[in-house]
Parts: sequence; C-alpha cells; structure tokens
Amino acid sequence: MLLGFKTELKVNNTQRVLLAKHAGVARHAWNWGLSLTKKILDNNQENPNNKLKFPSAIDLHKWLIALVKPECPWYYEVSKCAPQYALRHLKRAWDDCFKKVKKAPRFKKKGKSDSFTLDGSITVERNQIKVPRIGWLKTYERLPQGIKPKSVTISKRANKWFISFKLEITPRDNATPKNKAIAVDLGLLRFATLSTGEEVSSPRPYKQLEKKLAKLQWRNRRQVIGSSNWKKTQRKIAKLHYRISCIRSDFLHKFTTHLAQNHSRIVIEDLNISGLIKNGKLSKAIADSGFYEFRRQLTYKTELYGSKLIIAERFFASSKLCPKCGHKKDKLPLSVRVYQCENNNCDWIADRDYSASLNLLGLAEPEVMPVEMKTPKSIDEAGTNKQIMSNIV
Repeated sequence: MLLGFKTELKVNNTQRVLLAKHAGVARHAWNWGLSLTKKILDNNQENPNNKLKFPSAIDLHKWLIALVKPECPWYYEVSKCAPQYALRHLKRAWDDCFKKVKKAPRFKKKGKSDSFTLDGSITVERNQIKVPRIGWLKTYERLPQGIKPKSVTISKRANKWFISFKLEITPRDNATPKNKAIAVDLGLLRFATLSTGEEVSSPRPYKQLEKKLAKLQWRNRRQVIGSSNWKKTQRKIAKLHYRISCIRSDFLHKFTTHLAQNHSRIVIEDLNISGLIKNGKLSKAIADSGFYEFRRQLTYKTELYGSKLIIAERFFASSKLCPKCGHKKDKLPLSVRVYQCENNNCDWIADRDYSASLNLLGLAEPEVMPVEMKTPKSIDEAGTNKQIMSNIV
C-alpha cells in the first residue's frame, strides 16, 4: 500500500533561489508544451484530412532539447528532471481530458502552485534529505527511516517549501477490535453524530477567520497591483488560507484515525457533495466542513488499520426511517431536528441525526441491534457524551 508523506523544508536564501529556478523551468516547459499541443489540436481540427500525430511526453522532451534549450541557457542551471516531469504531467493531463475525466490543462502562472519533481540518487536521513542538483535539504520534523524514494515532489505554498514522496506501507491485519461497528451521520449543525450517541463538532476554521480574511482582501483590493504593500498583503492572505486548511486537516485526520483504529466496521453515507454545494445558502458551510476529505481519509485509513468501510446507498432514507419499527416518513424538513415516529404502536422519539446513525448502523449489524440503542427514554439521553474530540486529541 502506497501512502504519501509531505513535510515542510527548512531552507536558506540560497536554496530558496535554487528551488524557485527549478519551479520556473518546470513551469516554462509546461507552458511551452501546452502551447505546442494546442496548436497541433487546432491544426487537426482545421485540417481533418491532414492530421498530425499527438506527441507523447518523450516526443515533447526531444523537441524541447532541440528547440528550447539552445535559446534558453538557464535550463542548464537546474536538474534535467524538472522539465521532463513537467511534460509527463502535461501528457497525463491531456489523457485525462481526452477521457473526459478532467478539463483541459491550463497555462501556469508564476507564484501559483509552483512545484517540480526530481528523481535519481535520493538519500534520507534523520532530519534531512539529499536530492539531485540541490543537495541536502533540512526538515522541521523527523523523516521516515530505512526508505529510498524513487522520486520527490517539491512545492511552494504560502511562501513555504514542502517536499513529498511515496511510502510503501504494509496494512495491519486484524488490528481492530472484533464485532465493534459504528455509524457516522454527517451534518451541518454538528459535524458528525455517532451511533453511540456521541456528537462531534467541527472547528469551522473558515467561519472563525472569515472576518480577518475579508479585511485583508478588502485592503488588498485598494492597493496598487504589483507594489510592495500589495505583495505583502498577498502573502498574508496566502498564509491565512494555509492556516484555515491546516486547522481543518488536523481535525479530520484526528477524527478519522480515531474511528479507523477503534472500530472494525464503519458506516457512512454516500453524499452527493458536488450537488449539495450548489445550494447557495449552505454551500459555504458544506465546503468549510470538508465532507469529501473526511470520506477520502477514512477510505485509506480503514484499509491501513485493518477495518472495513461500509458506504450506504445514496438514496438510502436514513433520516426518514424509524430505527425501532422501520416506519418511513414522507417528508422531514431540515428545520425539524427531532424525529418522532408517526406509528401509533411505536414510542420512538430522539434527535434526527442520532436516529439516522442507528439506521446506518443497521447496515453493518442487520441481525442484532443493541437494546440500549432501541429505546432511549429522552432526547437528552440519546445525546450523551456529546464531545468526543477531547478524548481524541
């Protein structure tokens, strides 16, 4: 099983310049290759009887050596791997476009998503890594030992440089307790309601820092584009965006790791995130919660820790079903936060998210459902132990 490892680099001014040169060459090679391939596609569209063969990554690199390098001597100041991998990534982007998996690749701009890839002789030690042409690069945290990555990717974000590479990890077999299933119902009022009655609140980092971000953006709009103050404010905005993403990522990593390590089976819903985010009133809250990232992390962590992830069908009516008698309501608006069964022979009344989590739990345990989860005496009893994150952290 391959896992990605990414950490921040501790670089000096000389290394910053060298890293920026590598990123600049990779960006130039990408833009040159994209311009050339677009001309070939336009020619094939205009002249269907005289089509040109779409070039491969090797063809693009040969043309780059013959046509670009003689006119751009600064290509020789960096590793040859930077433009090579840029053209490989370009070819992969076009393949995804032709398969209609992604949109057509676009030209890159300096300062936005700067990155490059290197391969060759790579050495990893305790707090430093040696890469071709650049040399030793220090890191702020200890690196995994006993590995030799085939390639590394160095990227820039918020004026910080990061290095990432892949690790070969052996998944743990039977590492989690047996017969211990849990269901997770995601929501906006609180991030998750578990079938155990516990409730997990999201930090909502964007909502917390939205006013500070709006103030910086307001100031930036009134500054002269390209001036020193404009660049300073741009860096502050990038750092704030990076802080928001780090808070959200930290919360999701801790929560998903806790679930995967302590439960053998985990049930979640198959939410249509792209459809939900089109709701103008809820889109900001949905994007701030990170539902898709939660599922992505849970997918590979359950495989890593030896547990099983069960995903309910997209149209499974978990909120409308009664977990005790199975009665289904025709309508249940979002404003109704308490589920009360309409069946005269059933006395079920509980929080709607808790009821939905019990219905999801039935997909993992269809034969037996714990008795204490069937008949909560009150809504408060169904929502006991409301904060689980204190135990996780």
